[in-house]
Amino acid sequence: MIEQILDIWLVVINVIAYSTMSLDKSRAVRGRSRQRIPEKRLFTLAAIGGAVGIWIAMLTRRHKTKHRSFVIGVPALLVLNVLVYGYIFYFLLRG
Repeated sequence: MIEQILDIWLVVINVIAYSTMSLDKSRAVRGRSRQRIPEKRLFTLAAIGGAVGIWIAMLTRRHKTKHRSFVIGVPALLVLNVLVYGYIFYFLLRG
């Protein structure tokens, strides 16, 4: 039961992360700087499990790819996500 909840969480947070990054890209293209998504929020989404969604959006939408903090930070958070969630799945849930 907990495994399914965690699976759903990872899917949902990555869809939210991708959508948020895509929305920020749309706003950036239109030049609506006051309504942009703060980078802190994008990194928070990546840190809590949405790194895959952020990374895919970076590649497919070509957004934040010139920002060194994203080019290095998002893959680092992806590795952290894999380690943390992998540990949870392997050691805590499967015993």
